[in-house]
Amino acid sequence: MTAKTNAAVQAVGIDVGGTKTAAALVGGDGTVLALETLPTPADDMEATLATVVKAARAVMTPEVTGVGIAAAGLVDRWTGELVFAPNLAWRQVPLTAYLTSELGVEVVADNDNTAAAWGEYVFGAGRGFKDLLLVGVGTGIGGGIVSGGRLFRGAHGFAAEIGHIVMDPDGPLCGCGNRGCWEQFASGQAVTRAGRAAVRDGAATILVELSAGQPDRITGPMVTGAARDGDDVSVAILTEVGRWLGVGIGGLVNILDPEIVVMAGGVAEAGDLLLDPARVAYRATVEAADMRPDVPIVLAALGSHTGVVGAAALVLEAPG
Repeated sequence: MTAKTNAAVQAVGIDVGGTKTAAALVGGDGTVLALETLPTPADDMEATLATVVKAARAVMTPEVTGVGIAAAGLVDRWTGELVFAPNLAWRQVPLTAYLTSELGVEVVADNDNTAAAWGEYVFGAGRGFKDLLLVGVGTGIGGGIVSGGRLFRGAHGFAAEIGHIVMDPDGPLCGCGNRGCWEQFASGQAVTRAGRAAVRDGAATILVELSAGQPDRITGPMVTGAARDGDDVSVAILTEVGRWLGVGIGGLVNILDPEIVVMAGGVAEAGDLLLDPARVAYRATVEAADMRPDVPIVLAALGSHTGVVGAAALVLEAPG
């Protein structure tokens, strides 16, 4: 696959997450030309759809050839329906039909991390590789798989829901309805929960000051910032979350045998505070670590634009 280099070709990419909706005007070379970000009213389906349309219209131009939308949930790629979203109040939403009617251009839809994997393959850290695993770490964990240069979606388009591998059947309740899913131990939820527990338990941490002693004020980014400032408790939290990430990645590499693992999402932006312990745990978990080719675990090259560029890439370089 060779990425298009004609920047005059344009598409809109929309990334709908549990907390924010972003829409970008993207050129044929993957360049973000305009960006609009709005809060996602995650508990109101109709309001979320209206937000998506508003964000898209803010960046559209007459040159746009199509719109790609990436949503956090199970998306039927053939019908364009969002069947289920664990962190959104969305069930059986006809995404492509609705947005085509509202925006007047062709619309394609896919899972957010599947789209992100395609974007990194075409324009980012996955260039030059044929087999890629993307691990999207934000509020939850999602995945995307490129195998042999093609997106792998499974029989129903629901593949790579890696965040919902059950690690502990008696663990924390997950948004999907199960308990102990991987994302409950290795995502933004896990960071936030551990930070709040530390303050609640009276740990010696600057999180107490940052939250004015009120645990419910703690957020994942707050813990990450404190860790960067050298707070031992916050560093330990990210180390433990990173360990869980590495354990899960080791199991997935055993199954998929990718050439590269790309980490995307807000929590992954903690960088080596998270990735170093993940790499250590990965090597301790993957089968025959010293006997197999090295699989680098790297940050997404598209950074905070991974989601929107990936969604646009579904239009700019149709994955088939």
